[in-house]
Amino acid sequence: MTMAKENFTAGRVAGFKCAMGKTQSIFWDAKTPGLGLRVTPAGAKSYIFETQLNRKTLRVTIGDERTWTISKAQDEATRLKAMTDKGDDPRQVKAEKQAAAEAKRENAKNAEAPAMAAWKTYIETRQAKWSASHRKDHATVSKAGGEIRTRGRRAGESDKTQPGALLPLLALPLAKIDADHVRAWLKDEALTRPTHARLAFGLLRAFLNWCADRPEYRAHAHANACASRLSRDELPKKAAKDDCLQREQLPLWFEHVRKLANPVHSAYLQALLLTGARREELAPLKWADVDFQWQSLTIKDKVEGSRTIPLTPFVASLLAALPRRNEWVFSSPAAASGRLMEPRIGHNKALTAAGLPALSLHGLRRSFGTLAEWVEVPAGVVAQLMGHKPSATAEKHYRRRPLDLLRQWHIKIEAWILEQAGIDFVPEHTGLQLVANYSKKAIL
Repeated sequence: MTMAKENFTAGRVAGFKCAMGKTQSIFWDAKTPGLGLRVTPAGAKSYIFETQLNRKTLRVTIGDERTWTISKAQDEATRLKAMTDKGDDPRQVKAEKQAAAEAKRENAKNAEAPAMAAWKTYIETRQAKWSASHRKDHATVSKAGGEIRTRGRRAGESDKTQPGALLPLLALPLAKIDADHVRAWLKDEALTRPTHARLAFGLLRAFLNWCADRPEYRAHAHANACASRLSRDELPKKAAKDDCLQREQLPLWFEHVRKLANPVHSAYLQALLLTGARREELAPLKWADVDFQWQSLTIKDKVEGSRTIPLTPFVASLLAALPRRNEWVFSSPAAASGRLMEPRIGHNKALTAAGLPALSLHGLRRSFGTLAEWVEVPAGVVAQLMGHKPSATAEKHYRRRPLDLLRQWHIKIEAWILEQAGIDFVPEHTGLQLVANYSKKAIL
């Protein structure tokens, strides 16, 4: 039943009560169209506005009678009436205003917050598409540092780890990471750690481009802060690395690597040279990935995720002699992961004892590819063993070398390297075949 309208006064409003047995009663103002007072059985009173919009009843709560005077409630009802007469929904308008206000607050928050907050959001959003090494790079360039070193350090270095190269920039608000700040940062970093700075610069550029494409950061990100000219101007030119074992250095290298006190280090370094694998392709090798019967190794691959290569006789003998402490072939009881993590220390000791020039672990991979040319192995075979993408049309579309064909060539490479190193190795029977006349006759 529709109640009669009354002119709202303080006395009348105070006297309005909810009808018996009702969940609420609404009293309408005779003076202001659409203005009503809703009363509950508990005595709570609030002003409302009701009208028709798009042939539907629209009701909006104005507010509590204790905080809204009659005149203010009438003014608000008049404003809402004018809005609905134009076809606007007050609820939608209010929601849009709230969203705009929230966006403004968020924008102000992002403008003042350190860029590290956006960096963490960036990593959380993107890391599912990254490799483990790429995720590790992002953690390295933004780490806090100051931790006690658990591994050896160079002479003159602090016993605590350095902070990541990007930490000074990520401590700034995003809006302040502009070309001038990046240039000044590059100048400082180039003096002490140019390689690390070059890595950090590339990651920073990708991060700023991502920010420039996100609505919550777009207003503050300087996508042009990492222009290529900055790295060319401030960082030393990146020289191509050419460290590589020469044929005449093989005897000394093998002699001192095989003398290492840690047999796992020794086997790993020899296997690294004789397979041509990348250091992190071979280091996480598991016993489940080694097939002694069919002479194969399934290792990680930077491009494809994994690849299967031959298990040559000498490498097989190295692996078979290792202790089986856990799932890892190159195990390490001292490492938290249970496997070999830092083989460079043992390698550098062997190089020093042998009087050989500095040689990186990747230099051993480079050595494999270079030494294979002495055996006149087809370039495509070496590329397939090392996990390089095919470069020629024939290699891409018409060469699918089976493992036994790769094994034939890989055995020749291994035999030649061992011969040059002065190692007399006679292979034993295997489940697949007996490799006879292994050294000199294998390369004929």
